[in-house]
Amino acid sequence: MAADPLDSLRLTLMQDVLPVGLAVAERARRGGPRDVFEAFSSSGDALAQLKDEGESAARQVRDNLDRLQPGLGNPVMKVDVRDVPTEAPVAETSAPNDRQELQQALARISGRLTQLEQRLQPGV
Repeated sequence: MAADPLDSLRLTLMQDVLPVGLAVAERARRGGPRDVFEAFSSSGDALAQLKDEGESAARQVRDNLDRLQPGLGNPVMKVDVRDVPTEAPVAETSAPNDRQELQQALARISGRLTQLEQRLQPGV
């Protein structure tokens, strides 16, 4: 399945460029151009360091974009779904004992849910 170039660009912008840009902007606001220059001159992998610095702010921006329109900030990943045929239908392979055990388990769960609901009711 070929990736859409616009989706790839948006994903790169949101996950790589945005955190670095926000970290550079924060460094410029905090310490001016000198602080930004120090980021590139002090470490071997300045972009990775800036990405780490700006990741929390970028996450907030992406979450806010998702509130505006779901999938805008945190792009929805496309998946390839295929139907895998089973060897035999489930109804033919299940034994009567399996059904009886299932019914007992469901009755047990139902009883526990009833108890939970009774305990959660106020004033009872």
